[in-house]
Amino acid sequence: MKKIASVFVIASIGGITALGLNHLLDKSGSKSISQLSYQAPVKYVNMPGATAENSVDFTAAAEMSVHSVVHVKTTYGLESNQSQYFYDPFRDFFGQHAPQQREAPTATGSGVIISQDGYIVTNNHVVDGAEKVEVTLNDKRSYTAEVIGKDPTTDLALLKIKENNLVFMNYGNSDNVKVGEWVLAVGNPFNLTSTVTAGIISAKARNINILAGDMSKGLNPVESFLQTDAAVNPGNSGGALVNTKGELIGINSAIASNTGSYTGYSFAIPVNMARKVVADLLEFGEVQRAFIGVSITDLDAKLAQEKSINEIKGVYVKGLTEGGAGEEAGIKEGDVITKIDEVSVNNVPELQEQISRHRPGDKVNVALKRNNQEKLMTLVLKNKNGNTDVVEKPKVEVVSTLGATFEPINTNDIKKLGIENGLKISKLTAGKLLSAGIKEGFIITNVDKKKISSIEDIKATLENKRGGVLIEGDYPNGMRAYYGFGM
Repeated sequence: MKKIASVFVIASIGGITALGLNHLLDKSGSKSISQLSYQAPVKYVNMPGATAENSVDFTAAAEMSVHSVVHVKTTYGLESNQSQYFYDPFRDFFGQHAPQQREAPTATGSGVIISQDGYIVTNNHVVDGAEKVEVTLNDKRSYTAEVIGKDPTTDLALLKIKENNLVFMNYGNSDNVKVGEWVLAVGNPFNLTSTVTAGIISAKARNINILAGDMSKGLNPVESFLQTDAAVNPGNSGGALVNTKGELIGINSAIASNTGSYTGYSFAIPVNMARKVVADLLEFGEVQRAFIGVSITDLDAKLAQEKSINEIKGVYVKGLTEGGAGEEAGIKEGDVITKIDEVSVNNVPELQEQISRHRPGDKVNVALKRNNQEKLMTLVLKNKNGNTDVVEKPKVEVVSTLGATFEPINTNDIKKLGIENGLKISKLTAGKLLSAGIKEGFIITNVDKKKISSIEDIKATLENKRGGVLIEGDYPNGMRAYYGFGM
């Protein structure tokens, strides 16, 4: 009994000691631990009542976007084996009367419907060189698209399908886009249609040197991409970058990757740039590029110190084009351009983006610093030819584009083949006909259902032609053949 009483006394003393220690800890440091353990859920800035669990709802923006983003499939020419078009008794014996061709190469991308009557914007690299462009809507309707125009300098192209009452996407304002803002990328990666991914704007006015330049051909690329971490993969090209309101703010164009697949960052053409390119292609068939006529470079700390410039803001003018808009307005080498029409420019892409929204003949206000003193100038932008005229779309020489030498058909061909008209291909070089699989000796009788008897007939039929072309004719062995390609 004494042992039991001793154990009870010891236990009581231990309990009292533990309570005392707990009370002391509460008074000293345990209060902060308790606060950390029971904090309220984190709330996002400028979003009253929004928590980490319900801060952003993308469903409305996704629903508004997916019906306006299309799947673009392009088909390219194929050079087939010449022997397949000549008489083969074994082929006829086994019932294979039609020429057996390898499947033409294809590629896929995305596009964005921008009007109810069927205009679609996509990337130039999605449709460049294609002989056929097929567009499939989100509801699975398919159309052959006409390429209205292309602009390699911004990697944009405009398509048109014959349809009305389409769901189209409203333009947003890419100038208002902020770094850290939520965005959606909508497209068709890996042929997975109507795919939506989310991310934020990681940076603006990025130049990644992805567009090829060639001054001899007038190709002076403009890169001022929106950078985002929304997942974009092959097939997303030409698709939409959308804000949380469901507005179009960019056209997805490229990814930064060592593997060819998404590894963290993607790039979109700002919609304000795209709007101007689309307007030019619709009105003129050719983008009206405006130029200041200056050679520029980013201003960094080293250059600022070297040139005794007291503030690292703006774009440094390192040279001028003789007779250009800048020289005529009084801009000089060593000036630092800080604003274009009240919009601050701190690097080359930002300046190029602002100028790209204008046409030759437009007046712009340029703020600059010279010897660390501010100046304001008004200049009239010029085109690549040094004037303010509209740049006409180059006329395509039909015969050279086809890549063929022709000769009239003779009496023997008429009798043997039982035809009334035609034009024989005597020689083929690189061009549309060779890519379509046509062989030398083929006699063209009809182009787009119109009878052909001379080169003038072909020119008249295909001059200013856009879209698909259907060619019918006969080979010397009597085989009738049909070919299609895009102009």
